[in-house]
Amino acid sequence: MERAAGMTEEQTDFGFTTIPLDEKVRRVGAVFDSVSERYDLMNDLMSFGVHRLWKRFVVATCRLRAGQRVLDLAGGTGDLSILFAREVGPGGQVVLADINASMLDAGRRRVLDEGLVRGTGFVQANAEILPFRESCFDCVCIAFGLRNVTDKARALRSMYGVLRPGGSVVILEFSTLTVPALRALYDAYSFTVLPRLGKLIADDEASYRYLAESIRVHPDQESLLGMLREAGFEQCNYRNLSSGIVAIHQGYKF
Repeated sequence: MERAAGMTEEQTDFGFTTIPLDEKVRRVGAVFDSVSERYDLMNDLMSFGVHRLWKRFVVATCRLRAGQRVLDLAGGTGDLSILFAREVGPGGQVVLADINASMLDAGRRRVLDEGLVRGTGFVQANAEILPFRESCFDCVCIAFGLRNVTDKARALRSMYGVLRPGGSVVILEFSTLTVPALRALYDAYSFTVLPRLGKLIADDEASYRYLAESIRVHPDQESLLGMLREAGFEQCNYRNLSSGIVAIHQGYKF
């Protein structure tokens, strides 16, 4: 696991704060317990609805076929699980997994409300230690979840383990802007507008300040590409969306 300068093996980041390694899961859990009920609304407001287009790019990148098995890791409120279920059809399977019980419950309700009962499953799971047998999924997708994982390298190895040969991992995550001229505006929006929006809509300014900070300490595009290769993935690549505000990374298991 990569660490910032001066950070010991027993420490990790929580946004811009350095905390004990074993404390991050609890703190991140508290963030998502707080925001789960307004999570979808806040996503629409924060991204002006563009996150829906990003996620459709993810579905296209996965290139799913009828009958395949997909793990929607850190699947939260289930919007990607719904899209995946429509791609793999009633003969396939989509497993929505999330470490946070509040988010998982919101996702379960949303998926079932769509009438997607057959071929869907829900598992509370830590991305670093996935509770599935080896080589059981055709695709593992994690969207806006990797930056909240304590040991990202371990999580990538765990994803590799549960993939079938020929399967792929697809990661949608906030990344590093590729247009330097936009950075000042982006920073002002992230650190001023988002926390205030969080306070207004979700009555939680601190959680959205953390979310903005967590983006800045997440590995950039090339660093994450290297981490995928180190985890064993091949033919790794990435695509920037919205000038690098987010990036889609993909790697294959052969």
